Amino acid sequence: MKILVVAGARPNFMKIAPIVRELRRRAASGGPAWEMVHTGQHYDYAMSRVFFDELELPEPDHFLEAGSGTHAEQTARVMVAFEKVCVETRPDMVVVVGDVNSTLACAVTAKKLGIGVAHVEAGLRSRDWAMPEEINRIVTDALADLLFVTEPAGRENLLQEGKPEARILFVGNVMVDTLLHQLDRLAHLPPAEGLPAEGEPYGVVTLHRPSNVDDPAVFRGILEALAEIGRDLPLLYPIHPRARKRVEAFDLGGLTGGPGLRLMPPLSYLNFLRLWKEARLVLTDSGGLQEETTALGVPCFTVRENTERPVTVDVGSNTLVGTSGEGILRAFRRFQAGELKEARVPDLWDGRAAERIVAALR
Repeated sequence: MKILVVAGARPNFMKIAPIVRELRRRAASGGPAWEMVHTGQHYDYAMSRVFFDELELPEPDHFLEAGSGTHAEQTARVMVAFEKVCVETRPDMVVVVGDVNSTLACAVTAKKLGIGVAHVEAGLRSRDWAMPEEINRIVTDALADLLFVTEPAGRENLLQEGKPEARILFVGNVMVDTLLHQLDRLAHLPPAEGLPAEGEPYGVVTLHRPSNVDDPAVFRGILEALAEIGRDLPLLYPIHPRARKRVEAFDLGGLTGGPGLRLMPPLSYLNFLRLWKEARLVLTDSGGLQEETTALGVPCFTVRENTERPVTVDVGSNTLVGTSGEGILRAFRRFQAGELKEARVPDLWDGRAAERIVAALR
């Protein structure tokens, strides 16, 4: 048996890392042959080298150099390049993760070549068709032969969509595998500049979705609410270059220059983990960070109108606050009053999802 493991963007690397680690472990005892494909959707390999090093990922066997562009351009480039890899390597199974354009492109390409497709993080649904990720998820799940789900809602969604129950496997969450594996490495890191002193209370912000940062009125309302929160709880915002450009273009620098809301350069995975795991509160529009904060019990405000990860809300650590300043501030007042319910860790978020996935692939 031969497997191709595909990653295209930064969140994908965190999801394939434990799968690759498990495949390497099993290789010594007759495990399946495998190769890694880096589509280059968000980063060229040189730029993401530090990320690969931190996650202990090997050199990709195939680097497709897809680059940026419109959704159609990017998807098309990945499909053309990945088809050549599949014809050359003749895999039995292609493993795709998450919901980026590379996930969709490689699933479609593999299926048309008669190659099996396994989707890690299957069944997540936001019901928001304005999200490109929702389209990617639904199309990928429609094609996949094996559907690895992270939470019960994923299984229910797939059953409602007519997927055979035998193809749906509840395995846990590979993001949590990576998180727990990396926690042990934090103690050996050298001190990082710009991080708060030990014991100093603070919150962490990440915002990058176009629906939040591309509309000047929406982005202004969110930043005004964050600046208000910063009067009581200083907030640190490692800002993506694209979002920083929006701050400048919309003349919002006055909301981000004070001690209440401080912009920082983007951080590596380990330094960002070190930052947010000690935060009193995380405010984000990231899907993966909703899961990671849930795994460690860090209170999280999701600055969106919906979430495809409802288990993070059900267990209590995540609060869906919407994208209006009023909604964010209303939730923060509840947080200050101690009204948020006590959280728990979802079932099978135990750091062993990759073991279950590779066992099923065999």
